Amino acid sequence: MKEEEKKEERNKVKQRELLYKLMIRQLFYDGHQNFAQELAAIVDQEATAISPSDRLMNIIAIGLQHEHEVDRPLNRLEYTLGPGLDLEYETEPQTSAPEPAMYETAYVTSHKDKCRAAAFSMDGSLVATGSVDASIKILDVDRMLAKSDPDAVELHPDAVVGHPVIRTLYDHLDEITCLEFHPREQILISGSRDTNIKMFDFSKTSAKKAFKTLTDAEQVTSMSIHPSGDFLAVTTEGPVVRFYDINSGQCYVCPYPREHHTGPLTSVRYSADARVCASASKDGDIKVWDGVSGRCVQTFTKCHDGAEVCSVLFSRNGKYILSSGLDSIVKLWELSTGRCLIAYTGAGSVGRQEHSAHAMFNHTEDFVMFPDEATTSLCAWDARNAQRKNLLSLGHNGPVRHMVHSPCSPAFITCSDDYRARFWYRRNVH
Repeated sequence: MKEEEKKEERNKVKQRELLYKLMIRQLFYDGHQNFAQELAAIVDQEATAISPSDRLMNIIAIGLQHEHEVDRPLNRLEYTLGPGLDLEYETEPQTSAPEPAMYETAYVTSHKDKCRAAAFSMDGSLVATGSVDASIKILDVDRMLAKSDPDAVELHPDAVVGHPVIRTLYDHLDEITCLEFHPREQILISGSRDTNIKMFDFSKTSAKKAFKTLTDAEQVTSMSIHPSGDFLAVTTEGPVVRFYDINSGQCYVCPYPREHHTGPLTSVRYSADARVCASASKDGDIKVWDGVSGRCVQTFTKCHDGAEVCSVLFSRNGKYILSSGLDSIVKLWELSTGRCLIAYTGAGSVGRQEHSAHAMFNHTEDFVMFPDEATTSLCAWDARNAQRKNLLSLGHNGPVRHMVHSPCSPAFITCSDDYRARFWYRRNVH
């Protein structure tokens, strides 16, 4: 296997050498001798031995004709959401996704203390919110929309719209820091500063308490459920990422101390295919972990110039990681090269922010979204070129501490220290 990898690496080097040679020949052919000689010097090729050629132009012309014939694995949501973000294919967005500034508040729910956690179910039909008051609410999206605009929802004339809050759960002793819906079962998983991870079966209307509890040694800060629903990646105030077997409760960690972070952890996410998992830390690094072995396979150091990394999120195709930092900058990282491809700037009007905040894609991955702490507004950019979009005032009276977008519709939820969670939606997108 290693011999094959070495052979593949050698082939890549040869192909890159050929590419540079073709570029130099093309520059000579087009009359840009100075540029050709400069490039030849940079890549250590002998310019005098290279003849002018139009071959690169011809190869590109042929490649562009057949670019869209290349087989790419289809995400199961691609038919409705478009292909998502893929910078290898320079296509314009193929969806009619609305700009984030066009969303409107459809519903507001209040807790008895600061609201700092939220999650959507896989199909986007449910939202869960969690608070410093240790309570969790589960809300029905259709009921929230019906409450906000009854005329927009087709209902029987005699129908009565039920209350959007369908469950309220109390089984933690401290702040709810993170929430995850199980991908297959009617189970909500919560993490808390009380060091517990709890699982609630919300199919039972009377269930207020968890049916299963995993107890950690540290305060839980973030978690991500494996697409199979069998494993849970968990981060805490410590530097070690945990991988829990949900069924057995067994906890696994990477056995090599040198591969771990050196500071408290802030965020963790699986890729859509769970081949890898990414973690973020106050040490300023992002680490990528093998989804099977649990070993660290890649480290992005000082991602936000040494500032705390607040959140990580994979693109649907798993090629990119979106990160946010306390420097108020959002960045897009390419997994295959470890490079930062795009920096989305302008959110921090006063520079470094005080509180941690999460960046996210919209459901089609056409836009990147991030809250501006100083103005309590939503910043948005074109995901492909970082062009700034219009601001959206989020209407909160405190900093927005968490945001999450629906995986399949123009909806997102914002959680704030003003005790409220706001559900945002864009109607009539077509």
